[in-house]
Amino acid sequence: QVQLVESGGGLVQAGGSLRLSCTASGSRFSINDMGWYRQAPGKGRELVALIARGGYTNYADSVKGRFTISRDNAKNTVYLQMNSLKPEDTAVYYCKADIVVREYWGQGTQVTVSS
Repeated sequence: QVQLVESGGGLVQAGGSLRLSCTASGSRFSINDMGWYRQAPGKGRELVALIARGGYTNYADSVKGRFTISRDNAKNTVYLQMNSLKPEDTAVYYCKADIVVREYWGQGTQVTVSS
């Protein structure tokens, strides 16, 4: 069974940085796209950043220039480096992995940015 485990969330002051990690395990197949999404209180889940297996990336406009997504295919791990954090970045961050035709989600990690 495929499992995604996230780490790296926490509390940080505005302007600070955090690095999230997410490792997938239990898959017999290669992972296609990997991504990070977030959900703030009272809002829907939104895309933060995506990265294809070959390295193509896509970012939400709100994080362009501040966040960087990367991955290590050998480790089945995706990272999200978050710099210049703002209070509006506060949310639960979820990673997602596309394997064959299914989507798999992590349990989420809380990121809180204080002003």
